[in-house]
Amino acid sequence: MPAPAPLHLAAEIGGPPHDDPGRLLGLARTAEEGLLDFVTLADSFGGPGPDALGALARIAPETRRIGLVPTVTTTHTEPFHVQAGVATLDWVSRGRAGWRVDVSTSAAENRLVGRRELLGPEAAWAEAGEVAEVSRLLWDSWEDDAEIRDTPTGRFVDRDKLHYVDYRGTAFGVRGPSIVPRPPQGHPVTVVDASAAVSRDTAARHADVVLLRAGTAEETAARGTELRARAAALGRDPGTLRILATLVVDLGDGPAASAPGGGHFGGSPAGLADLIARWHAGGAVDGFHLVPLAPDTGLARLTAGTVAALRERGLFRDRYEDTTLRGHLRLARPANHFATTGGAS
Repeated sequence: MPAPAPLHLAAEIGGPPHDDPGRLLGLARTAEEGLLDFVTLADSFGGPGPDALGALARIAPETRRIGLVPTVTTTHTEPFHVQAGVATLDWVSRGRAGWRVDVSTSAAENRLVGRRELLGPEAAWAEAGEVAEVSRLLWDSWEDDAEIRDTPTGRFVDRDKLHYVDYRGTAFGVRGPSIVPRPPQGHPVTVVDASAAVSRDTAARHADVVLLRAGTAEETAARGTELRARAAALGRDPGTLRILATLVVDLGDGPAASAPGGGHFGGSPAGLADLIARWHAGGAVDGFHLVPLAPDTGLARLTAGTVAALRERGLFRDRYEDTTLRGHLRLARPANHFATTGGAS
């Protein structure tokens, strides 16, 4: 009988106050003590406090193994800067970075920039897919051994191993190469919330991790099967997608509740462990992205209660076996596009 697929767990650490790095660090360390795959930090363009990417870059050197996945809104940020910021997070975290792609279709947020027309959801998500595509190319624009650091000759980089990407999108063009060497993971992990139909094509084309708002196990499993089929039709290996159900949790001491009607769970940590174990055993999802209603207390209950119960059942790791987020998710490090195709510099 084949071994069961590994269970993947992630948690959101956002919520006010947004500008307290000590609080975020404490939450990330709590998640790390629970051996979670990664934490997410929600964000929106023009929101209060520092942006999520900068906030997680601040705490990255003070954590060791937990994956760090900020929300990055692509609509009003130049693609070149998006990829450079995510690559930098991968470097300062020593290979533990991801990014949760998001878009802005708000007129109020558009007015903060005022340099383009307001995009509707379909156009914004199509552009986000282009940003994800050019980001991968820019991460590959430095081959892994492009840095030579030859002090006697004063040569820092082998220019033959730097490449122009010459990418032309619908509304932008990027020549490259990047200003940041290829990230430790090759490509930081791309996360897309595909709960809404408008984002599913982008998820099928570009995501390593797909988030789906939990409904019933059957509904979520059907949506995951649909996404994997769409990825396969696009020439991707559907087995490389990790599908996580997003569940808002309120871990009190009351009886366990199911998760219908928009993906909420109210109940005990043990009850949540029962739900996770049941869904995972049935093959509905690869894991869960858990959003505590009150992170400062809920995350501790999650790791000390729910995760510990899953570990006692042999369903979750008892130690980190890898040092990178791709390793936690059992995703291979991608080959360099230009090194394998012999792309021109």
